[in-house]
Amino acid sequence: MLGASKLALMVNPVAGGGSNERGIFMGGYPSTGPTNVIEYITINSAGNATDFGDLTFARNGLGACSNATNERGVAGGGDNSYANLIDYVTINATGNATDFGDLTASVTGEHAGFSNDTNERGIFAGKSGMNIDYVTINSAGNATDFGNATVSRGHAHGASNSTNERGVMGGGYSGGAVNTIDYVTINSAGNATDFGDLTVSRYAPGALSNGLNERAVFGCGYSGGSVNTIDYVTINSAGNATDFGDTSSAQDSSTGLSNRENERGIFQIGTYQTVGDTLEYITINSTGNTTDFGDLIIAKSSMDGTSN
Repeated sequence: MLGASKLALMVNPVAGGGSNERGIFMGGYPSTGPTNVIEYITINSAGNATDFGDLTFARNGLGACSNATNERGVAGGGDNSYANLIDYVTINATGNATDFGDLTASVTGEHAGFSNDTNERGIFAGKSGMNIDYVTINSAGNATDFGNATVSRGHAHGASNSTNERGVMGGGYSGGAVNTIDYVTINSAGNATDFGDLTVSRYAPGALSNGLNERAVFGCGYSGGSVNTIDYVTINSAGNATDFGDTSSAQDSSTGLSNRENERGIFQIGTYQTVGDTLEYITINSTGNTTDFGDLIIAKSSMDGTSN
């Protein structure tokens, strides 16, 4: 569900946290080129990331989502020659990723990922026309066509309201930065519907949500220059986004994940030009600026994250 991607994802844990507070960051683009590194953090405890394992192939621009407390995270797509790959990991057990299957099209461009939580459907929205795919998270196999977005774009990110079955995708690049927010009903294949607009047109924002509490948050992005804008929407009520606050600096390639109804959201802060290793957090059900969380192992941009 909650993703991020970039389009980010994300999906998250149950109230009370504990072992269900793990967030993972997958792939990305350090200054040396695409990486296969997976890192993890404990969302309710600020600190630096720890090595988790490796993707099956190094790549950036992938989307990620999970089936929450069922502990499977999947990452699909990319912005290089492995653009159709889907990998999976067991979030509460470190180790390398395993091949899951393929997306319906091998087209580069950053993908958005989100899911309906424990209901086992993951969504990947990429740059193949306006293509949206879906998978059954607990069953490895190739993706199936879901429908089309309202605008052909890459570099969007998405989140969802968990088992309430609505996913939203915000921002993106379509000949320039766009402010479009779309939504889909995750358990019912079909084309996306217009939801409203972000406060600033931009691409590559991070996205996250507080699950059943119905708030999705989009942070940073590129709009003729890097921005530090954070805005939010109420997922079950279509409309334009509202200002939330700011990240510590203007950045253009962010990633988001959260611990769902425990209300902590994490943004990775980086740019295509300079990459970044900074992690910052917000309290999702409250507006305000970000607070420092810790650092990634590797400074990079264009990755995605999810959680259990």
